[in-house]
Amino acid sequence: MSFYKEHYDVVIIGGALAGLSCALQLQQKGIKDILILEKHNLPGGLATSYVRNGIEIEATLHEMMSIGTKEDRLKVGVFFDEVGVDIDWLRVPEAYRFVRTAPEGGKPIDITLHSGFETMSKEIDAQYPGWGPKVLKFMELCNTVYNSMNILSVTPMSKVQMLLKHPDFVKTAGYTATEVMDTFHFPKEIEEILTPYWIYVGNPMSTLPFTIYAFLMADYFRGGSYVCRNFSHEMSMKLQRKAEENGAQIEFCQEVEKILVKDGKVYGVRTARGDEISCDYVVSAAYPNKVYTQMIEPLEEVPEGAVKMINGRRLSVVPVSVMMVLEGTPEEIGIKDYNIFSGDTMDTDKIWENYHTLGPYRYLTSICLNLANPSCTPEGYTQFSITALPLPEAFVNVREEDYFALKRKFANDMIDTYEKTTGIRIRDRIVEIEVSTPMTIAHYVGAWKGCIYGYSHSIDDHAVARLQMKEEDHFIEGLEFAGAHSISGNGMGPAVTNGRAAAKAIFEDLEKRGQMDAYKQHPAAADAMKEGAAS
Repeated sequence: MSFYKEHYDVVIIGGALAGLSCALQLQQKGIKDILILEKHNLPGGLATSYVRNGIEIEATLHEMMSIGTKEDRLKVGVFFDEVGVDIDWLRVPEAYRFVRTAPEGGKPIDITLHSGFETMSKEIDAQYPGWGPKVLKFMELCNTVYNSMNILSVTPMSKVQMLLKHPDFVKTAGYTATEVMDTFHFPKEIEEILTPYWIYVGNPMSTLPFTIYAFLMADYFRGGSYVCRNFSHEMSMKLQRKAEENGAQIEFCQEVEKILVKDGKVYGVRTARGDEISCDYVVSAAYPNKVYTQMIEPLEEVPEGAVKMINGRRLSVVPVSVMMVLEGTPEEIGIKDYNIFSGDTMDTDKIWENYHTLGPYRYLTSICLNLANPSCTPEGYTQFSITALPLPEAFVNVREEDYFALKRKFANDMIDTYEKTTGIRIRDRIVEIEVSTPMTIAHYVGAWKGCIYGYSHSIDDHAVARLQMKEEDHFIEGLEFAGAHSISGNGMGPAVTNGRAAAKAIFEDLEKRGQMDAYKQHPAAADAMKEGAAS
């Protein structure tokens, strides 16, 4: 008996959140003949955990966006509910605590903000009296842009319709986060307080599109953020189980080396062990950088425009994380906050310059998972991480023989900076420690240059611009992409959205060809149609 079927409707390369979400979205529309090929021995990609000395440690997830409360579900939460994937969500206690040490001749900033537009505006007003109402107005603008983006991403409109129905979206499009924020004339301190999330989208505020910044702020503050009680791998395992229950075939330890193309159209894939698998569509979690330079066979099938596209896009930030298990509870250690953004400046241009180096890094985020998930460690221990997000080019000249010394330097520098900024001593309490770098990510999940946040968002290349250019950027018929590198960008929530978008693109192609009904309702007719197309 053959290991694989003779033909599949869709082959998905990568069994992480995007690939699994794509499969579930396809299945919702009746497309069942799906093969998922995963190079690792587990699903989930970066949505995973690992064990050290009997303690399970979260590998990546700090916060899951777009979930929302049961009363106000946001789009990822709605999708999980619709496909029957029940996650035990735990709400993160605060949005963030922001600590900026005192500049020369100035005052430090130390403030904690919680989710809810009115709540966070009142918390700012308590420290900066009279500014709360203006902060609320600013956040309402962010929420309006957020709502418009969610509608426009699935509902095509003319420019006139967009202007009539989504005026705030149109008015702010094309402006940077700094330019729009400047129109509110906030004091410098409030601008800094509203800035910390900028790092997750890979551009300083001076060049970050307001549209992207607004979406991020509204998503975090509207519905709050969540983690999984059983770590991010809970999502991976439950998505896998549901996809298999619905009929998908998932094979692990099966790396795809080639995507087979003829006359500009996908017709299959070849695995590292030599299996050639026939299919109508391929959805790739591999970055376009790798696909268009190494995976298309023959390479002559790669259009010139695809190479120009990947050369024209800049990779976003990459993670350097010091992940620790500490002896003692958070209370005993003195840790009171789930998430702290901290640094000696909030000039994002200066931080950006610093992030082109190997440190020491001036801007860090720290996470104490126990304060969202008290049972994440055995009693008497704390799971704690410190993360910086530099640029991939900082690592270009790192030599193999210097790598482990560099990891030790990262750990020492970041722990020293955290202790100096917060006054909390953690070094003497470390019982387990791991340092994750872009090399770690590239090794375990094969992400291009260890990049987990896709392509950076700039004024001329961000989610809205990419949506407008979707047709022009579609270079090979039957090939779709799903992952951080896709239209919606980075993070685990967007990964789910990107997987669904890839499925939607397949539906649209089938509808255009008049083949959707055959796939959805008449499997036998679909088989006959394939045979006819082949002849």
